[in-house]
Amino acid sequence: MQVKPNNRRQFVKTISSGLTLLTLPQLLQFHKKDTFSSKKVVCVGAHPDDPESGCGGTLAKLAIAGHSVTIIYLTTGEAGIPNQTHAEAANIRKKEAINACHLLNAQPIFAGQIDGATIVSNETLKQLQNLINLEQPDIVFTHWPIDTHKDHQAAALLTIQTWVANPLKFELYFFEVCTGEQTLVFKPTDWVDISDTQTIKKNAVYCHTSQNPAGIYACGHAIMEDFRGREMGAKAAEAFVRMTGKGSISLIR
Repeated sequence: MQVKPNNRRQFVKTISSGLTLLTLPQLLQFHKKDTFSSKKVVCVGAHPDDPESGCGGTLAKLAIAGHSVTIIYLTTGEAGIPNQTHAEAANIRKKEAINACHLLNAQPIFAGQIDGATIVSNETLKQLQNLINLEQPDIVFTHWPIDTHKDHQAAALLTIQTWVANPLKFELYFFEVCTGEQTLVFKPTDWVDISDTQTIKKNAVYCHTSQNPAGIYACGHAIMEDFRGREMGAKAAEAFVRMTGKGSISLIR
């Protein structure tokens, strides 16, 4: 990962403050050959294909570096296949997600909410908190809360509340999907060079054959990877916003 000047200052600030949490730039500096205990990475997505399209290249990169990656799907995409019952669609999309996770070297978990009918409540918050806390993550990725899809918003809000309950447990980063169409007013704080994992990401997205994967890329993901790469001087990149303080989000470029 190429760290921009702003992120270099943040990196120094984090080290000097003595915090034990690892930021995304630090995590990406580790390699399998280094002597370190594998860190835990969790991604919370609303539907099968969201984590893959939003940060699949980064998840693959972290897995290759030796970190343990888990993807928590808030729903199983029950409403995502026309002319299929919820049970039929969930069965198909669960298999697709498992296949995608195999390519990303990630462990899939399904939280059990229903596509199109997600709920933000004390009960569903406790459920997601339990799933995340069982993983004991060092870093968590989830949707940007200002997404147009209500399921994306639910995934983001539940994850944010899990972080708010104890922000010193893990670092929290937000990813983008179909920026301008779904993700709105997204101003990255961090970029990850996915030039070497771009193909893995695309293959993982294409595991979701029921979702017209070519259409997923056509909504702007190929352009986003190219544009974010240009921002950091790489062939392809994914961008993130880092939650930098309890109750606040850094939007500084």
